[in-house]
Formats: sequence, structure tokens, C-alpha cells
Amino acid sequence: MIFLPRLQKRFFHTLPKFPTSCLQAYVRCRIRTTHTLSNNGFIDFFDSLLHHCVSSTNGSCNHERPVKQIHAQIILTSSLFSSAFLSARLISSYSKLSLLNDARKVFDRSPEDCFFSSLFWNSMLRAYVSDFRYENAIELYRRMREFGVQQDGFCFPLIIKACAMRGDVRLCRSVHCHVTQMGFRNNLHVNNELVGMYGEIGLNEVALQVFDRMPLRSCVSWNVVLSGFTKNHDCEGAFAIFSRMENEGWEPNSVTWTSLISSFARCDFRDKTWELYVLMREKCVCATAESIAVVISVCDQTPIRGSIVHAHVISAGFEKYIFVINALISMYGKNGDVEKAEYLFSGIESKSIVSWNALISAYAQSRLCDEALSAFLRLNSTARPNVVSWTAVINAFATSDKHKPTTLELFRNMQFARVSANAVTVATVLSVCAELSALPLGREIHAHTIRKLIDSDILLKNGLINIYMKCSCLRKGYSVFEGTVCKDIISWNTMITGYGIHGLGKDALGIFHRMVSEGIKPDEVTFVAVLSACSHSGLVAEGNELFEQMNRVFRIEPKIEHYACMVDLFGRAGLLDEAGRVLKSMPMEPNVHVWGAFLNTCKMHENTDFAEEICSRIFDLETEGTMGSYMLLSNLYAANKRWDQSADVRLSAKKRGLKKIA
Repeated sequence: MIFLPRLQKRFFHTLPKFPTSCLQAYVRCRIRTTHTLSNNGFIDFFDSLLHHCVSSTNGSCNHERPVKQIHAQIILTSSLFSSAFLSARLISSYSKLSLLNDARKVFDRSPEDCFFSSLFWNSMLRAYVSDFRYENAIELYRRMREFGVQQDGFCFPLIIKACAMRGDVRLCRSVHCHVTQMGFRNNLHVNNELVGMYGEIGLNEVALQVFDRMPLRSCVSWNVVLSGFTKNHDCEGAFAIFSRMENEGWEPNSVTWTSLISSFARCDFRDKTWELYVLMREKCVCATAESIAVVISVCDQTPIRGSIVHAHVISAGFEKYIFVINALISMYGKNGDVEKAEYLFSGIESKSIVSWNALISAYAQSRLCDEALSAFLRLNSTARPNVVSWTAVINAFATSDKHKPTTLELFRNMQFARVSANAVTVATVLSVCAELSALPLGREIHAHTIRKLIDSDILLKNGLINIYMKCSCLRKGYSVFEGTVCKDIISWNTMITGYGIHGLGKDALGIFHRMVSEGIKPDEVTFVAVLSACSHSGLVAEGNELFEQMNRVFRIEPKIEHYACMVDLFGRAGLLDEAGRVLKSMPMEPNVHVWGAFLNTCKMHENTDFAEEICSRIFDLETEGTMGSYMLLSNLYAANKRWDQSADVRLSAKKRGLKKIA
């Protein structure tokens, strides 16, 4: 052992603080080496030193300096500097320390002999892929082919992953051809990456073809192909792969279950996601933290399920995973249980920006504007809020009827803080502008979206259509609508609603018929919008025909909102008997809105007999919305100069504690 200090002294004049285990590594190399100071012995020695430097778990140590000192000694030992193995190890060490520029310098300045080694090239490729520099990895792959170095089974998985993340279909197919030409079509690891690549770029059919041709498969192969269907929101395809996996005698592991559960959660099939979670537990499969977080995300409408999963989190020890706690905070916020969200947040020792955002969102979803703003200000005092933080607090005020102007003020402050708004933020502010009829600000925001190159987002397009149509800029709204390349159902519904509120029923019908002719299936909201448009335009025959087509042609069962529209349609036209017929034909009990629509028509046509009967029904409902009905009846009596009855109705409303909303 006495030669260790001598060896260290010979190579390191300024002695770095290497662990004793690093120096002892040389002893092991020395025992295995036939010549005391042969090149292979020194290569093993420096390799062991580099390995211990980068694999140390002591975060307080600066590993950069000893690695660079080792690098310097390798350069000074000229016989070692030409070693492709040591150069590759240096590149790998710098990469693990996130020193990509230093790794590239080692690659570029290595002797020419190193460039004939695939190990040397693979180390640089792995460094780029690990640091998500896929463009650099692909460029290096091209240079590698030009240099004439053959790719091996370690190189192709790296290149395939880089191509998948790049998303270039043509490039992916080209690399696949190269894999086949080089004779790696039966390589398990290469095929797994090919399946994953095609799944990543959305070509699940091709991924399945590659999977079916694999002569050898592992559980990883099954997980990769199932993950491809999950990423592309094809839960049926994912379940088919899962069933096939079991039928062929493979046992799905926790990763398989996580992918399957995620596929149904992404498609918003909440009940099926829960069923799979229960089935996974019945089969005694150990859940992963990721699968638990996914299940939590679909429990935001069922508090009982959320409590069950929370209990599982505690019993299984998943509380140490910060993303699981963040998911729980978000879930309790959506369920309106802010106290539990606050309790979970207070228990986090190191609060990340994601945790703060989850808490702010929890307050926002419970419409607790002041609490959301308070949490935002506390975050601002400790860290810089990001776009999600601003969006959450802006949304909190946007959903409050009394604080909508504050939304616009917060948006201005966001601009002053130089935080770039995303599509969700801008769409929220646009909806507030539409409700406040703040057209000038809406135009400014439109210009802002063009300047930031986010004006093509469908969420923003719909927001712009909404504000222009509501603010009577119908031509501008139509222009934005026509400029929307991929219109969704909300785009069409917004246009129909916009024409309807301005009494342009025929234009609304034109949009509806065009929508159907272009293959877009109307939904329940569409029919509420178009029936309301017919009602405000006196298009009784057209509205009645559409109502009859709802179930017969479009297979949509009329809801209470549609019946309310029909009552209003006939009532405005003075067809009170027809409106009464609709009321009697309803398969459900009319609510205050339906009776209110009928009462409004009675006021329009000064029919007090019908009104008295309707009001007796409305007052029996004991709902908050009856105050408006009291006022309608009172005004109706006043219009007919029946002052005593008018006063009696107002007195009755006062006795019941009803107040007019300002």
C-alpha cells in the first residue's frame, strides 16, 4: 500500500481530495495487471478515479475540479491520451456533471485514432441525448456515417430516440432503413426503440407492425408499444395490447398498469380509470407514484374516491413524492375542500413553484379570490411567479362576478412583470373583456396575440370570436371565424350565439346548416344557441323543426334548457297555448327557468290569468331565482294598473327575505 502516496504524488502535484476508495481502486487494478506500470493498468486506474468522482452522492463536493485534474494528467501521459476508451470516459464524466461544452472539447480535440472507435462516438451521442440536445445528436450521427464508422447496438437506440423526439417522420423512416441495412432488425433493444419512436410520432400502426415482427420480446417491449397508444390518446388500442399481453402469457407489471390507467385518464374516462385502479390493487400489483398521481387527477369530482386514494398514499408511503402531494392539493381544491389542501401544503418542507400553483388554483376553483391573491403575494415574496401562477390568480378573479375588473388589472401587472402570457391566460382575460364589453382592451389583446405569434391557437380564436360578436363587431367576429383553420364545436356555437343575441336568426341558422354540411355534429349547447336565436328572431317554424330534429336526426335528447327555449319561442310569438303544450309534454318537472320563461311571455302579452297560475307554481319551488318572478308579476300587475296586487306581491317577497340582486 505504500506506493499509493507515491503514485498520487507523481501524477498530482496539487493534491486533490480523492476518497481513499478511489486510490484503493488502483490497488485492485494493480493486482489484475501483469505489468506494474502498463498502459492498461493506468487506464483502469484513471477509469476508476473518474467513476468515483462522478458517482459520489455527496452533493456538497465540487466534482468538476478533480475531473479536470484527471483530464490534465491523461493529456500529460501521451500514451494514454490516444486511448479511445479514456476519451469516452472523460466525455461521459463531463456529461454527468452537465459540462456539455467541455465534453465536446474532449471529443473535438481527441487524436485521430479515437474516431475509429464506435465507443468514442457513442459517448458523445449519449451526452447529447441525455441533455435533450437531439439536433446535435442527429448532426453527430450524420458526421459519424460520413467518417465511415459503423453503428452498433448501442448507437442505434440513441439515434432512434433523438429522431423520435425531433418528430421528423422522414428522418425516422430513414434511420429505420439504416437499422435494417446494418443487420440490427432482430436486436431486442433496437426494436424496442423503433416501436417507441413510431409511437412518439403518432404512427401506432407502424409501431405495431415492428412489434409483431420482433422475434424476441421482453416485458419492456409490451410496455413500449402500449405507451405509444397512451401517448396518442387511444385507450381502446392500449387496452387491446394489454389484453393481448395477458392472453400470450405475459404478466403485466406496475409500469404496464401505469400506462394503461394513464391512457383512460387522458381520454377522460374517469369511471374506467377508477375500475382499472381497483383491479390493479385486487391483483396485488404494486402501484407506482405516477399511477397514483394519475388516479388522483380523475377523482376531482368524486370526493369519496379521492379520500380512498389519499389513504392509499399514506399507507404505501407515497407522501415523500412531491408530485403526488401536489396532485392531492389540486384534487381537494377542485372538490372544494380547501382546508385539506391547505393542510397538505403546510406539510411540504421544500415548497416548489408547482406546490404554490396548486394551492393558488385550489383557492381559484373555490372562488376564494382574496385567499388566492394572498397566496400569490406570499409566493412573490419568496420566488418569481411563473405564467401558471399568474393564470391561476387571474382565473380566480375572472370567475367572480364582483371582481372582474381586478382581472384586467392583474393582467396588466403580469405584463409589467415581463411574464409572457400563454393561450389560457389570454383566453381568460378575453372572456372577462367580453362580459364587461371592454372592446378597446379586447382589440389590444388581439394585437398582442399577433405580436407574440399565438393568434393561431384555437382557444384564443374562440375567445376573439366571442368578444367581437358580443360587442356587436359582427364582421370582425366573422372574419376571425373564417380565418380559423381548424374550427371546433365551440367556434361554431359562439358564432350562432353571437348572431342570436343580436336578433339575426337567419344568419344563425345559416351557420348551423353550414356546420352540419361540413360534417360537424351539433351538441346540446348548439341547439340551445340556435333555438334561442330563432326565439329572438320570431322564426317559430324553423325553431320548431329544429327541436323535432334533435332526437330524430341528431340523436340528442332534449334537456330542460331546450324546453325553456321552446316555451320562450312560442311565448314571444304570442302562442301561449303552444307554450303550455310544451310545458305539459316535458318528461321532467319544469324548473324555475322554464316557468320564468312562460311568465315573461305573459308579461309581454299582459296575460295576468296565466301569470297568477304560473307564479303559484314558481313560489312553491323555494329557489333563489324566484325573486325575479316576484318582480315580473308585480310589474305585470302595475302595467294593468292593479296597484294593490302589485304591492301585495312585493310585500310577500319581502316577508320571505328575498332581495333584488344589484
